Amino acid sequence: MRKRVEINVFGNVQGVFFRQGVKNKADEFEVSGFVKNLEDGSVKIIAEGEEDKLEKLIDWCKNSPGFAEVKEVKIDWLEAENKFNDFRIIF
Repeated sequence: MRKRVEINVFGNVQGVFFRQGVKNKADEFEVSGFVKNLEDGSVKIIAEGEEDKLEKLIDWCKNSPGFAEVKEVKIDWLEAENKFNDFRIIF
């Protein structure tokens, strides 16, 4: 069953290739949506796909990948809207 998740990642997550890592994992896990930096220094991810694949993306985000230092991850589960064809980095 397809789901939608909104993920907000806080910590040292900008300027450390975190968004690119999210995109790579989203492509690997075959989920669609986007990732973008927010003005407060956090990163926002909206992703849609199979629930187990979204869980894998969330787990990846929580484990401070690469040069990122993840301090907190907030997650909101929603109903899929099927608005995305792929996963993109928004600048």
